[in-house]
Amino acid sequence: MEEKKGSFKSESVFSKKLRAGKRRTYFFDVKSTKANDYFLTITESKKRQDDSYERFKIFLYKEDFNKFIESLNETIDYVKRELMPHYDFDEFARRQAEYEKNRDATRVEGDASNASPPVEDHNEGEQRGGGPDSISGTVETMPEDKSLNEEDLKW
Repeated sequence: MEEKKGSFKSESVFSKKLRAGKRRTYFFDVKSTKANDYFLTITESKKRQDDSYERFKIFLYKEDFNKFIESLNETIDYVKRELMPHYDFDEFARRQAEYEKNRDATRVEGDASNASPPVEDHNEGEQRGGGPDSISGTVETMPEDKSLNEEDLKW
């Protein structure tokens, strides 16, 4: 039986989710083919004003992994060294660590008093000069056996 174009289904074997600001999320998925080969999909999902989602996807195949990483690193290094040498790129990681530390401390206090969990600050991704779509640095790993929830499927 012939498969229709676009009906190919691949099995996801690993996923990472990176929330980036208020309206952007990146998904990194390793998928397997029927022939037990692997490839990577990188998906950018943007929430529109009407609460629908716009999605852009890159398929990266194993023969291009090394070239892709080399080019990506070279490009990022150029921006850091030549275009923005005085900018503190580690600021994002420090802010995220502080945010998570405060969030965890608040949750522990909330658990002790049976209070409901704190509401997440959706402006956390906003950085000085970065605007609402700046990368906040939150990375979530999805276990292989965990299925996606309804919010994840909107992209």
